[in-house]
Amino acid sequence: MSDLQRSFAKAKLAGLPLEPPLPASALRDEPVHEDEAQDEDSSSASSASSASSTGTIKPNSKLFFARPDGNALDPLPWTDFFAQENYLENVGPDETVIYHVYITPPAHKGPLFVLHHGAGSSGLSFALFARELRKALPDAGILSVDARGHGETIVQTHHGQIKGTPHDLSLKTLSSDLSNMIELTQAKFDWPRLPDTVLVGHSLGGPVVTEVASTGVLGGSMLGYAVLDVVEGSNRGPLIHVVYRSAMDALQKMNFYLATRPRRFPSLASGIEWHIRSRTLRNTFSARVSVPSILYQERNHDTSSHECETWGWRTDLSATEHYWGDWFSGLSKKFLNANGGKLLILAGTDRLDKELMIGQMQGKYQLQVFPDAGHFIQEDQPAKTAMVLVDFYRRNDRSALVLPPKVGDLLKKKS
Repeated sequence: MSDLQRSFAKAKLAGLPLEPPLPASALRDEPVHEDEAQDEDSSSASSASSASSTGTIKPNSKLFFARPDGNALDPLPWTDFFAQENYLENVGPDETVIYHVYITPPAHKGPLFVLHHGAGSSGLSFALFARELRKALPDAGILSVDARGHGETIVQTHHGQIKGTPHDLSLKTLSSDLSNMIELTQAKFDWPRLPDTVLVGHSLGGPVVTEVASTGVLGGSMLGYAVLDVVEGSNRGPLIHVVYRSAMDALQKMNFYLATRPRRFPSLASGIEWHIRSRTLRNTFSARVSVPSILYQERNHDTSSHECETWGWRTDLSATEHYWGDWFSGLSKKFLNANGGKLLILAGTDRLDKELMIGQMQGKYQLQVFPDAGHFIQEDQPAKTAMVLVDFYRRNDRSALVLPPKVGDLLKKKS
C-alpha cells in the first residue's frame, strides 16, 4: 500500500464511530496471561530510529476479557500487590494534605519506581504492573501514589473543610504533591539517600512526572522518567481513550463521554463490569483491583424510605476541565529537554506530534508501541509494560557502570 493510500485510509477511519464493546458471548472464562503471548519486537518505520530506541510489542490474538460469571467480578485487595499502604501528612501554610500511597520498599540497594496515575484513576491502576515488575526485578521498590482528589488522599484547609475533589489541581500543585510524597516516604523509611529513582506517569501522570524531572528536585537520584500514552499533540482529554486532533475537539468529546457514562452503579461488581464491557479497561483482573478504588459508597433513600446503597465516582472529572490545558501545554518540549533517560510508551504511533517525531529521529528518547492496547496500557498489558520498564532501568542504571581510570591517576602511577 502506498503512502497516499495509507493517508486516505486513515482519513476515512478517523471519521468512523468508536469501536463497539464486545458481546457477552465473546468474553472468556479466564483472563489471558500475557506470558503466553509471543512477543515480536520490531523497530519503528522511521529511517533514523534504531531497534535500541524504538520497538513494537504485539500481544497474542486472544481476547483480554474474562467472562463476568460467578466470582469473576469480585474486588481484589491491594494487599495482593503491595507490601503496605501509608498515610503521609504534610502541613502547609493554608492546608494539610494527608497523602495516601501504596509501597513495597526496595531491597539490597534496589531502585525505586514512583508511579503516578491519570485523572480519575488511583494508585491501584498500577497494581498488576507492580506485581509483574517485582517478578522481573525482585529488589525493586515501588511507590504508587493517590493524587489529591483521587483515591484516599485527603486535603483539609485550616478552617476544617475537607475537600473531596479540591479546586487546585494545577500541574504546579500536583508536581509539588508528588515531590512531597517522595520526600515524606524517604523520611518515613529513614533512607539516608533516596534510592535510584525511575518516575512513571500515565496520562495526567505523564505531565506530572515530567514536571518533577524538569525541576531537578530529585538531584542525582533520578535515573529517568517514563510517560505512558499521552503526548501534547494528541490533545486528549484526561481519561477517554480516543485520540483527538484539536484542543476544542478534545473538550467536546470528553464532556460527551462524561455525560453519557453512568453516574452511579448499584454495586461494585456492576461498576467493574461496565469498565470491561465499555472497553475502558481490557483486563478483567486489573479492573477488579483498580475500579473499586475510583468509586465510593453513597447512601440514598428510595421512595419507600428504605435506605439503599449505590456507588458513585470518587473524582468529579467535569470539575477538572479548567486544568486540562494547563496539564498538557508544553509537554513535548519539557519531555525532550529534562535531564535523565526518557521513555515514551504509546498505544499507537499516530499519537506522536511533530516535536516528538523529530526528537525520536534524533534519538533523544526511547519509544515503545503497544498497538493493541487501550489507553490504560499498564492495566491492559501489565507484564509487557513491566518488561519494558525493567529494560529501561537497566539501560540507565549507573551502579553497574565501570568508568576507566583518570589520565592523571595513570600518570601518577607511572611516576
